[in-house]
Amino acid sequence: MQTIKVRGVSGLLAYRVLARTVNTALLILVLLMAAATAARAEPVTIVVLGDSLTAGYGLDADDAFPARLQVALAADGVDAVVINAGVSGDTSAGGLSRLVWSMGDAPDLAIIELGANDALRGLAPDATYENLSAILQWLDDQRIPGLLAGMLAPPNMGEDYGRAFNAIFPALAANHGVPLYPFFLAGVIGEPRLLQDDGMHPTPEGVELIAAGILPFVVQALGAVVVN
Repeated sequence: MQTIKVRGVSGLLAYRVLARTVNTALLILVLLMAAATAARAEPVTIVVLGDSLTAGYGLDADDAFPARLQVALAADGVDAVVINAGVSGDTSAGGLSRLVWSMGDAPDLAIIELGANDALRGLAPDATYENLSAILQWLDDQRIPGLLAGMLAPPNMGEDYGRAFNAIFPALAANHGVPLYPFFLAGVIGEPRLLQDDGMHPTPEGVELIAAGILPFVVQALGAVVVN
């Protein structure tokens, strides 16, 4: 029987080499897929570093923002553990001071919700910017994806202050390349039925609205980590 030669190697030998190569490649692919599946089987971890809006001032623990975000993620098919790292009254400086231990064992995503108390106290916008910038830089250095929750200054602080403060969050997002949820209290502030008697902190219904609003941003920020 005549044997076909392929570049000096018999066709049969070439076929065997090719078959082994393909089988090896398939085995590697299967192993990689199995490893990825095993890794994704674990819930993603999200830490929310914030103030009373995160801590859940005036609310039961199950009604605080991190808890409601976890429920919203589950309803969207995302298995996640959302850790509440909120401290009532905290400023951006306070958040920076406790950043390292708040992050624990490198979460899959960090949501930064700080700045409201800076504005309420009339703190210098430049200082707020520097504190939040340091937080985002540390997250980047640790390879922890971040999502920045924006805040707006109260109108009674004046136009000049409001202009300077409100520009902080878009600038931070652009300079650090992180996604921005433009206004954490969107749809809630100014709506008495969604606010507690102090007119600043959301009711459980208000928190539900906040969680629903930020949910698509959180899912997108999680990226490849999330498996629906």
